Amino acid sequence: MIPGTFDYHRPATIDDAVGLLTKLGEDANILAGGHSLIPLMKTRLASPEHLVDLSGIGGLKGIEIKGDEIIIGAMTTQFELIASDELARHIPIIAETSRLIADPQIRYKGTFGGNVANGDPGNDMPALMMCLGATYAVTGPDGSREIPARDFYQGAYYTSLEHGEILTAVRIPTPAPGHGYAYEKLKRKVGDYATAAAAVVITMAGSKCTSASIGLTNVSETPLWASDAAALLVGTSLDKATVDAAVAAAEAITNPASDMRGPAEYRTKMAGVMVRRALERAQSRAKG
Repeated sequence: MIPGTFDYHRPATIDDAVGLLTKLGEDANILAGGHSLIPLMKTRLASPEHLVDLSGIGGLKGIEIKGDEIIIGAMTTQFELIASDELARHIPIIAETSRLIADPQIRYKGTFGGNVANGDPGNDMPALMMCLGATYAVTGPDGSREIPARDFYQGAYYTSLEHGEILTAVRIPTPAPGHGYAYEKLKRKVGDYATAAAAVVITMAGSKCTSASIGLTNVSETPLWASDAAALLVGTSLDKATVDAAVAAAEAITNPASDMRGPAEYRTKMAGVMVRRALERAQSRAKG
């Protein structure tokens, strides 16, 4: 189908963009990479009267190491995440996850901020950001604020963003040197959303797990942070009984829909399989 008619706006600054969104009200939508919004417009599931394109705002791009944090601009593309030497050195799971998003053509245009901000439960980065303890920097008509990723997602396509607010950057605590990591994604074909996926980040001291975090993708109406499952791992040697208990705890918080990817029971079990696989790879990478 063909999208409905709309007016196109390309502000040069964040303040200009916020002003436009405030002035135009609920009839305006933000355009970042466009890979979530444009398909909705083509099927008329979204029919904004105004598109506010953020691609002309230079300050929204880039990757910066600042103290014990990494700051990624919202308009940084997935390809730029994959190509970043700084991310490869400090948080390699971001590039690993980016490589599993869609296909190369989309990764050249699709933005990091767009992936985390629109509340699509099938997007891969939100669960990873929850796993990493990221914080979202937001600017709106009432100024700037920060929202923890773990508090940001409230329902399918429903987030803590107020109208007129723009996610400008993501702040990620730098994981400990030698941490283990993995993102495991089950999908039907290249470019598809996950049937189920899991992000795992752990640290080890000798044979003991000293910290753990688990995020789950596309097995509920929001991304999930499996805090109880991760807590079961801490202080253990990641023996089979402990891992089994953590997998069961992760499965217990899922609530997937039955759809073309499989019945709900299957997708729940696949979430557990992804957690187990990610944990095995993370442990093999961790330098205790």
